[in-house]
Amino acid sequence: MLVGVFTPLLSQLPLPAVLAKLRSLNIETVELGTGNYPGDAHCKISMLEDASALGEFQRVLADHGATVSALSCHGNALHPDKARAQQDRQVSRKTILLAEKLGIPVVVDFSGCPGDSPAATAPNWVTCPWPPDYLKVLDWQWSEVVAPYWIEHAKFAVDHGVKIAIEMHPGFVVYSPETMLRLRSIAGSSVGCNLDPSHLFWQSIDPIAAIRVLEGAIFHVHAKDTQLYPVNLPRTGVLDTKPYTEERQRGWIFRTCGYGHGAEWWTEFVSTLRMFGYDSVLSIEHEDSLLSPEEGLTKAANFLNGIVIREQRGAAWWV
Repeated sequence: MLVGVFTPLLSQLPLPAVLAKLRSLNIETVELGTGNYPGDAHCKISMLEDASALGEFQRVLADHGATVSALSCHGNALHPDKARAQQDRQVSRKTILLAEKLGIPVVVDFSGCPGDSPAATAPNWVTCPWPPDYLKVLDWQWSEVVAPYWIEHAKFAVDHGVKIAIEMHPGFVVYSPETMLRLRSIAGSSVGCNLDPSHLFWQSIDPIAAIRVLEGAIFHVHAKDTQLYPVNLPRTGVLDTKPYTEERQRGWIFRTCGYGHGAEWWTEFVSTLRMFGYDSVLSIEHEDSLLSPEEGLTKAANFLNGIVIREQRGAAWWV
């Protein structure tokens, strides 16, 4: 198991400076955004048509002894705004082509979320089965929008030797292990998940138990924590729409690893990932509104490196 970093938190720095900084934290693996929500500060998909830029990019990685765990293009390819959907789809397809060219096995993305009808202008995330209108919307979304797109897009990924890791994220049609497996049953085994425990905690889904449910379908892992605030939850519930910066009033917020759950929990998380076949990268993602990117990254790197080193030593004594 390796500790890596999803680099948008360092988007103000050029890639060589990012890699040098991470090496000082004993991290040599990165996840790079190529557009859509993460942006493309450190990896331009225009390199597909620019051999010189692609060569320079590969040289920078080699000079710093760095590897890439995944390219990430989290977007909404199912957006009811056709222009927006087309833009996000093009970024996703080009990201797959770039991953193929660079020999990177995984692309991280969102499942997307359609509107409630062909005439919709905004996504509609269905969260309850009643009144019956909602189930009608959900059935239409999956049969008319989700399935056709993902069957085609998954085949495109297979044709180019790349796996797609869907981040289970509320607001999109795939947000839980059950919805992840539903999409996988439609699109095939080239579609799996990017397991981010922070998005499961606040839904009352145990991420460690979810690893068992998702056996064989975990392609990538984000390292991000969530802290629940029981004093606020009776008022807010878990579907809390207040801005993340209103920490005092929210029922939960995202935290740096170790600030929501301690070393014992994260050690068991890593152990269970290994037990069920994932032994690749824990990619640190920083969205902690109480810590600066510098502080959050440093604390997460030190915290996770300690856990992974202990796990590796523990696993080695009988080999």
